[in-house]
Amino acid sequence: MKRALVSVSDKTDLIPFVNGLAENGFEIVSTGGTKRILDEAGIKTIGIEDVTHFPEILDGRVKTLNPYVHGGLLARRDLPEHMATLEKFAITPIDLVCVNLYPFKGTIEKPDVQLADAIEKIDIGGPSMVRSAAKNYRDVTVVVDKNDYQEVLHQITENDSTTLELRMKLAAKAFRHTAAYDALISQYLTNLDGLANPEKLTLTWNLKETMRYGENSHQQAWLYEDALPKSFSVLQAQQLHGKKLSYNNIKDADEALRCIREFEEPTVVAMKHMNPCGIGRGATIEQAWERAYAADLVSIFGGVIALNRQVDLVTAEKMHHIFLEIVIAPGFDDDAYQLLARKKNIRLLTLDFSKKDEPAKREIVSVMGGILLQEQDTLAEDYHDWQCVTTIQPTEDQLKSLMFAWKAVKHAKSNAIVLANDERTLGIGEGQPNRIDSLKIAVAHAENDIDERTVMASDAFFPFGDCVEYAGKHGIKAVVQPGGSIRDQESIDMANKYGIAMVTTSVRHFRH
Repeated sequence: MKRALVSVSDKTDLIPFVNGLAENGFEIVSTGGTKRILDEAGIKTIGIEDVTHFPEILDGRVKTLNPYVHGGLLARRDLPEHMATLEKFAITPIDLVCVNLYPFKGTIEKPDVQLADAIEKIDIGGPSMVRSAAKNYRDVTVVVDKNDYQEVLHQITENDSTTLELRMKLAAKAFRHTAAYDALISQYLTNLDGLANPEKLTLTWNLKETMRYGENSHQQAWLYEDALPKSFSVLQAQQLHGKKLSYNNIKDADEALRCIREFEEPTVVAMKHMNPCGIGRGATIEQAWERAYAADLVSIFGGVIALNRQVDLVTAEKMHHIFLEIVIAPGFDDDAYQLLARKKNIRLLTLDFSKKDEPAKREIVSVMGGILLQEQDTLAEDYHDWQCVTTIQPTEDQLKSLMFAWKAVKHAKSNAIVLANDERTLGIGEGQPNRIDSLKIAVAHAENDIDERTVMASDAFFPFGDCVEYAGKHGIKAVVQPGGSIRDQESIDMANKYGIAMVTTSVRHFRH
């Protein structure tokens, strides 16, 4: 008689699967709570202690770590000496293992979890059985995913056995399963240890979606989600309407969310190709939209819009007149949603903005042959900590506008320059190989909107005085920049020449 060992934490769809195994001539060995469930369902089972000839000990910590289990799993059926050993010690071969592991992930996701509770949910016997069965996949079928129950049972019913092809496929999945499980444990304990640079980086993600294509139509792409996802993420957003998000949509929406979380007052961010093209703020979300739209009437077409307030009808009516790829907000009034949803392809998403300040995870960037890992740039800053380096001091109103521009430039690709007033961005120059070209683009964008309220932010220091001179000639009255160049004095002198108030932050915000 064939033998199956069944021991699962997640018992979803278990009864029909095990009942099918029994109907196909398997005797069922089981443990603890799994055995109780099967017994109650009228499925005859053998207790694990009847196989190991040893009781469960240490509150169940040791029950399957036994030669009668692992010998039955690891013995190669094609080696006479292995089979002779089983016969000598009266070890019955195990042909199928159905195991999923203690819910470690669910335990550590609890906000009040204690270390002792987490430790008790580290499965030892389960991964050991899974790995033994997977190693011996030529003879043993290993099942760790309930989604495989049907195919396994179908093959056994039709052919009295699973195919070697399926057993190998399931073995690979089993090792992915245990690897991901161990990765979560190592992450959790490493974080508790406070080690910033472990000698091994163990990360795990779950496949969320196979994309239609990547950045371009000839590139394949897949979306994976962190095994411990963050709430404030486009991957956690609820899509209410529109086509599925594309690879580029997700990147743009992610960048829009990174930017919008900087602002507390009603604010709208328009993102295009991972660069802000307009940011507006106001007393209402409608006013913020009007200002973000006015910031760049051309680039906002086909843009990704993030709003940090619920979308009302009057705002939706103004948004409805142009083509937008995505609108993401805390919510939509019913009539606002009905209006925007008239367009078949626009993506409407909602997200819990109350989670925007949750601790940010480190971000990963791939390079050929490896990855770069860094903290996210979520530095909280206060303009009262800035230093004025010029003769002319900025006014309080100018400082508030400079802070707004500083938050905006933080999310533009370097080299980045933002011109703004207290209401919106006026011109953004970004992604240029030199800073003066970025400034020229920003000034050209701002056109006739530059006035006494206009301020300028630069994501990094000025290597020469040319940017400050150009800004002065075009009416800029206040500038914020990190400082730190060996030629700082040249820029300071130029600011004094043109009557510009300049403050330095001692912090740069490169975004490559």
